[in-house]
Amino acid sequence: MGEEISRDYHGERLLVVGVLRGAFMVMADLARHISIPVEFDFMAVSSYGSSTKTSGVVRILKDLDEEIADRHVLLVEDIVDSGLTLDYLLRTLRLRNPSSIELATLLLKEGTRQVPVEARYVGFRIAPEFVVGYGLDFDHLYRNQPYVGGLDEHAR
Repeated sequence: MGEEISRDYHGERLLVVGVLRGAFMVMADLARHISIPVEFDFMAVSSYGSSTKTSGVVRILKDLDEEIADRHVLLVEDIVDSGLTLDYLLRTLRLRNPSSIELATLLLKEGTRQVPVEARYVGFRIAPEFVVGYGLDFDHLYRNQPYVGGLDEHAR
């Protein structure tokens, strides 16, 4: 993904925005593979009602520090699942008039979208199972695992 992003934004000023908390590992590793100069910012959102299901209600807990009007923005997420959170974030950020806004995600869960959300850069497409590790959590645990794996029903 890093090479593709570097080619696509060569000669442009790119702001890479990580969606906290889950995307912090993805963003750090992705940044190491982007060969063009970039700036970074973060947003934190909450949308999970229970530990495994989205509530559908999205709250911005930490907004951007940078203005994005007339800027190229790359939103980095750990996983695209229902699409509800990302749809809200993308609509909210588009109201701020960026030159462009695209989505990069480590994982795109197949067959779970409740709203259409397109990711321009996708690391892996996965089956609709609950996964943890590499930034992804269950009840705030397992983010530190150096891999992504399914979470056994009995561990929940």
